[in-house]
This record gives sequence, structure tokens and C-alpha cells, in this order.
Amino acid sequence: MPPPVSPASLKRFVRRQAMRAVYRSDLRRPLDPDLAVYGAYWNRGVACNPAAIHAKARELVPHIRGVWVVSSRHRDRMPAGVPYVIEGSRPYWRAMATATYLVNNSSFPGGFTKRPGQRYLQTHHGTPLKTMGLDQRAYPALARKTDFGKILAHVGQWDHSLSANPHTTEVWDRVYPGAYERMDLGYPRNDVYFTATADDIAKIRADLGIAEGQTVLLHAPTHRDYRDGFVPDLDPEQLASQLGPDYVILVRAHYFYGRSAGVGDAMGAGRVIDVTGHPRVEELCLAADALIADYSSLIFDYACLDRPIVVHAPDWAAYRAARGTYFDLLSGLPGDTPGPVTTTPDELADVFSTGRWRSPESAVLRTAFRERFCPYDDGHAAERVVRRFFAPTE
Repeated sequence: MPPPVSPASLKRFVRRQAMRAVYRSDLRRPLDPDLAVYGAYWNRGVACNPAAIHAKARELVPHIRGVWVVSSRHRDRMPAGVPYVIEGSRPYWRAMATATYLVNNSSFPGGFTKRPGQRYLQTHHGTPLKTMGLDQRAYPALARKTDFGKILAHVGQWDHSLSANPHTTEVWDRVYPGAYERMDLGYPRNDVYFTATADDIAKIRADLGIAEGQTVLLHAPTHRDYRDGFVPDLDPEQLASQLGPDYVILVRAHYFYGRSAGVGDAMGAGRVIDVTGHPRVEELCLAADALIADYSSLIFDYACLDRPIVVHAPDWAAYRAARGTYFDLLSGLPGDTPGPVTTTPDELADVFSTGRWRSPESAVLRTAFRERFCPYDDGHAAERVVRRFFAPTE
């Protein structure tokens, strides 16, 4: 005998069915040629490439109205004045049924039906170091929990796929096979690294509470498939203590882990700052004098700034075994490794205390890395994307 259905579950089921019925009716409405729907990171708010595209579209094609999809639990993240609809709501389904333009860095929820005449731009949200898409079939732990049919169905909706570099284009072509148009135009979210002024950066640092003359290190580690919760591979307070009062460490947990990195500043001197809740990672990069990287795709974006990068990788072997990677970030070869590599806390502290983090040798590695992964980034990617994607069709 099946378990009883709770009144709350029944109410949610009835509501979903009602919304789907209304959506099917809305699919018979004409498309709105001036409506664009944006989404980012599974509806967590205004961010990443879609945010930069939306901002530039408001400037270059102001007749296109933009509306964002956000989940109910993240609605508090929406900036004032930005139109949005709540995922699964009546306005959400109406927008998805009638918008001509769809822009996302992940996917739209709920199984929407893409109509003839709708144009879908998949911006993605990083350069791939770890295996993605169909390449995950080679890793049993990943493959067991991945619906590859669903991935291919999603890819079948795309009209355009954005890429930041030739490496990314090659990977997307293989792991997301489809008939979409490839846009090798750079990532719009990186434009700010070329357009921000010294005054902009000074204001960001001041807002974070950073004193003039302090050296800022950003650590924003990625998600690990083989761990539960955020467990940083370095102790930021220990590192801050080793480096002294001239250093400030910003720690940002991956968005999969919520809104806090769970780190504090036991010294009470503002030397370790949890910036997980900061709305724009690009501003944190602008504030930082160096990046303490792991395997996050942030490493490729930060390279646009031509600032020092130190790779701290104590669990590299476990990460490669569990997830697979497209190249050896720790090889030390130009183009693969962006700077010094450390695997222990003492090695990491030594890189900074000895100055190796900004040595000529580090600069050579950083230049080769930037040339490989940032060839299209020049501050004008959003403009190129907007002019291509929103161009009138015959």
C-alpha cells in the first residue's frame, strides 16, 4: 500500500499541475519580440555572463525588456529595480512561453518547451578544467548520478554556445554535441577586469574594510564531489598569522555550500574576511593582489588581470581521480600552470614570505597561461555577444 500523501504535498502537486496547464495555454500566445529572460546558477540571482549581457543589452538594445528568473529562497539577492519572476510561478511560465530571447549560464527549471522562434544562448559559467558533460561517463561515481539523456535534451534547446578560448570550444563541441552556433567571443563577465578604474578598485577595497597598503589574497575553492560541505584545504587564520598584519585573506565558499564559508577572524583584526555572501566575485578579484587558487574556473578569469596566481593543491590526486581533468594544472609547464604550486601550509606561507609569488619566473608562467585561456577577453565581449545574439533575424 503506498504511503499517505500529506496535504502540503498534495497542494504542491495540484499547484504544479495547474501552472503547467496555464503554461500550455500560454504556448499558443505570440512571442514577444522585445522580451528576454535571464537566469544564472540555477536561479540564484543576477550574476556571471548573463548579468554582463543584460547590462550591455540595456545600453545597446534598450527596447529589449529583460526579466530574471530567481528561486523563492534567493529573491532577497535581487538588486533593487531589476525585474524578476519567481521560478515556478504564473509570471515565470508566462515569460518562458512568450520570450523571444533566453539567456542562461546553467539551465532553466521545470521542463519548459522551447518554441520555434525562441533563441536560447547558453553562456556557460567557466573554462573547463574538470571533465564535463558526456566526458563524465568515464567516471563511475559521477556517471551513476548523471542523467546524460537530460543533458543532451538540454543541449538540443541551445541556439548559441559561448566560449572564452579555443580549449573551451574544443571541450564544449565534444561533451555537448549539438547543432548550435559557436560564439568564440570571450566571457562578458570578464569585461570588468579591463574597464574598472583605480578609483573603482579603491572603493571596493574600502567597502571590504581593507586598509591602504595591505596585500589582499583571495581564496575561493571549488566544490569537491567527494566531500560533504565546505572544508577548506588551508587554515586562513594560520596563514594570516604566518604572514603578518600586512596581509588580508578573503575566503569565499562555493555557492553549492550556502552563504557562509564558516570561517571567522579569531585575531579580531579584519585579517580574515568571509566574502561568501558578496554578490559579485568579479569585485573580489579586482580587490585582490593575488589569487590562492585550487581547481576553480575562477583561475582562468583572474588571469585576465595579469596578477599573481598561486596554486594550492594538497588534494590534486584525489580530485583528478574522482572527477578527471583536461590537463595537469600542476605540471609546471607554460600554459598549464599559472604560477607557483604548493601542497602544504608551510609551502604556501613560504611562497609569499620569500616573494616567489611575484617573481619573474611566476610572471613567465602567468603570461603563457593568460595567452592560452584569455585570448578573446579584451573588455568588449558583452558588446560582441549582444550585437550577435540580439541581431534581427531574416
